[in-house]
Amino acid sequence: MTLKFTKMHGAGNDFVVLDGVRQSIALSPEQIRFIADRNFGIGCDQILLVEKTPREDADFRYRIFNADGSEVEQCGNGARCFVRFVHEKKLTSKREIVVETKSGLISPSLAEDGRVTVNMGAPIFEPARIPFISDSNEVMQPLQVGRKTVQITAVSMGNPHAVQVVKDVNTAAVETLGPLIENHPSFPKRVNVGFMQIVDRSHIKLRVYERGAGETLSCGTGACAAVVAGIRRKLLDSTVHVATRGGVLSITWAGEHSPVLMTGPAITVYDGEINL
Repeated sequence: MTLKFTKMHGAGNDFVVLDGVRQSIALSPEQIRFIADRNFGIGCDQILLVEKTPREDADFRYRIFNADGSEVEQCGNGARCFVRFVHEKKLTSKREIVVETKSGLISPSLAEDGRVTVNMGAPIFEPARIPFISDSNEVMQPLQVGRKTVQITAVSMGNPHAVQVVKDVNTAAVETLGPLIENHPSFPKRVNVGFMQIVDRSHIKLRVYERGAGETLSCGTGACAAVVAGIRRKLLDSTVHVATRGGVLSITWAGEHSPVLMTGPAITVYDGEINL
């Protein structure tokens, strides 16, 4: 089977994007892992699949597969690439679309300068809905990780996140704490792990260990979750620039039940074909 694809990235978080509207695509977990492999396949953090949707209130369906073959609910950087992809491939003439995901509807909008703003919906804090096993709704919660206790804020941006504040992201224990927290029994569906350094009230630095992918150069939902956590802890203002290792994202949240708005780049690298 020969599969056409587009390689894209959003602030270094890279994707293989597949048109499931014009071609029939049904990939096994083994095929997904092969495509994502950086030595034997194309190489990517996630595979994004564009499909038709049966919903009348949406333009497309958006499916996300991690490099380990698992399907997940949401990907913010991928959402920005999604709207640029369907626009460039002339699947739609709209610059703002409504997209169905496993976690609900999102609305990415493509600006003339190529940057994309995505309405990511309102964050979720109820432990059962994240999901996070806890008897408390406190903003900061202790999490026992081996012999160490870390203070996290748990939040869902359509996918689960555990955010902690660190003094310096460059020396943060991302490689050791990341996988331990990702697979912590308190998170029954695993969790994305954010390490946030506060620069000032409108700037943070961020590294994210993503479930099923490891540390990525950027994580859109991770940036949203970090800013939401910082605002809830009264450390940040309502608009924050998030510096990741792959680029800068702008996140805005008015609080309470307001949606989180994420703005950042969406870059097309190349088109190609792969024989599966």
